[in-house]
Amino acid sequence: MATLRLVLVLSLALCCFKLVADPNKQLRIIALAPHIVENLYTIGAGEQIVGTVEYADFPAAANDIPRIGGHQGIQIEKLLALKPDLVLAWKTGSKAEDLARIKSFGIDIIYSDASEVDKVPNELRRLGELTGREQSAEQAALEFEQKIAVIKAKQQGKSKVAVFYQLWAEPMMTVGKNTWINQLIDICQGRNVFANSRTDYPQISIENVVVAKPEVIILPDEKSQKPQAVIDWSLWPEVPAVKQHQFISVNADLLHRFTTRMLDGLADMCTKIDDSRVAIKEAQ
Repeated sequence: MATLRLVLVLSLALCCFKLVADPNKQLRIIALAPHIVENLYTIGAGEQIVGTVEYADFPAAANDIPRIGGHQGIQIEKLLALKPDLVLAWKTGSKAEDLARIKSFGIDIIYSDASEVDKVPNELRRLGELTGREQSAEQAALEFEQKIAVIKAKQQGKSKVAVFYQLWAEPMMTVGKNTWINQLIDICQGRNVFANSRTDYPQISIENVVVAKPEVIILPDEKSQKPQAVIDWSLWPEVPAVKQHQFISVNADLLHRFTTRMLDGLADMCTKIDDSRVAIKEAQ
């Protein structure tokens, strides 16, 4: 009996020693969204990513991570071969059936809750806890909070400008009130002319834009594997934005991702809307 107790005590001691000696195990992470990859690099945990998806291209080092699919589907066999400890996913960016299959193999899945601008710091802090990078994550989160507060303060009280965000040209799509982009437009004191659409990403027509009468048309520069269609807006001079030549080009890679770099895109868009605001007033 004494021998058995000694064995148990030694086993417990060895177990505790292991936990203390290796408190932050380097998890093998598969990140199923570009913004998750970028945020992991932001907090210094990029080297823990062993697999990711298409368009995860920032920072440059992310291009060397093995690809296991994209929004059209995940190659489960490739994922399993990478032997991940954890999968970080975004429900909007992956198929539900793929996520269910991954979970069926006993792999932990944690979901990104990227939906609101003010929740980006929470995302960073959560990733810090998961990867043992709490300090760098906290620093990045605080910097984000400070910078966005400055942008909001600068925009507060400015007159609203009617904005049409041309998310896609063919088919023509825009954004509704529940979207990330609409939040950014609000911060810049823009009034999304399609905010009251029934869906988050409504498909619309030229006629809808003519009726909505936007004062500014925002054209995101989106990276795509196929050429984007271009609309010749000069054919519709009855649209105020066309008549007054108020077109804004923005960087979609910055604005469309739930990351700290979004603040650069937001500041740029707000500045350009400010310029349009001045031009519109001068033309009245």
